[in-house]
Amino acid sequence: MSTVPRRDGTARIGLDLGGTKIAAALVGPDGTVLARHTRPTPARDGADAVLGQLAAAAAEVDPGRAATALGVAAAGVIDPRTGTVTSATDSIRGWAGTALAAGLAERTGLPVACDNDVRATAGPELAALAAEHASLLFAAIGTGVGGAVAVDGRMLHGAAGIAGHLGHLPSPYAAGLPCTCGATGHLEVIASGPAITAHYRRLSGTTADRLETVAARAAEGDADAVRAITTGAAAAGQALGGLANALGPDRVVVGGGVPRVGPLYADALAAAFTAELMPPLTGLTPEPPRFGHDAAVLGAAALTASLPLHHPGAPR
Repeated sequence: MSTVPRRDGTARIGLDLGGTKIAAALVGPDGTVLARHTRPTPARDGADAVLGQLAAAAAEVDPGRAATALGVAAAGVIDPRTGTVTSATDSIRGWAGTALAAGLAERTGLPVACDNDVRATAGPELAALAAEHASLLFAAIGTGVGGAVAVDGRMLHGAAGIAGHLGHLPSPYAAGLPCTCGATGHLEVIASGPAITAHYRRLSGTTADRLETVAARAAEGDADAVRAITTGAAAAGQALGGLANALGPDRVVVGGGVPRVGPLYADALAAAFTAELMPPLTGLTPEPPRFGHDAAVLGAAALTASLPLHHPGAPR
């Protein structure tokens, strides 16, 4: 599946920037991916190095310079109006404060639109909903907990681009646990993959290097592993159920690496989600993403049609 075809008949470049890799695609006028490329993110080398590699990835997928604009989906809190990274963790050194759109426009010579990677990934999900004014709640649960919220057909960005950061909702399951943001008791520190693994270590007093190890032990009947996984799932489900009551989404999508551990996780999340719902939402259930590995680059390319474009040579 792809995003909505371009009405102007031009190609776009989509870039997906994560802490470990950069994915690039040239997306044709009909929404199909014409070329793909991936390369490592120089996450320890600073923002200039990252911008340079983003530009190099764009050039790799478009050697003939067919694209007329570029969209980038990036880790961190991204304000698409100013084109800047307003906040970020240390997964990319020196990333906070980066003039992402202007810096990339200067390096590529193309107008650039940018947004948070999870919001961009959720874009094709929103576009695929039949109703013109559909609402969507999208959660990405992996190394962290991210999200996106669209209401009445419009993706929400909020002040400084912070809308959708679901991992920093308070959760009773995380009471007293310190969060990377400096607060305590946030969803991310009980529901993310590393958080579930850490919870298992606290419960069992044994070592575990990653979530897959915990999942394997749960499959063998390890009660502490089962509890760690189902607690993380229940925390996520409860938070999403509460948000569903507040926002009234037509669809709730739960993606990321953590849900791939299987039915133990999915069933616990769905049960906690359903327990929170008000009667008008009866029947609403969390669903997996419709789109595959191309979702982020397709969503990034589509940003050029919906968000401000930052042009080469424009004042910062």
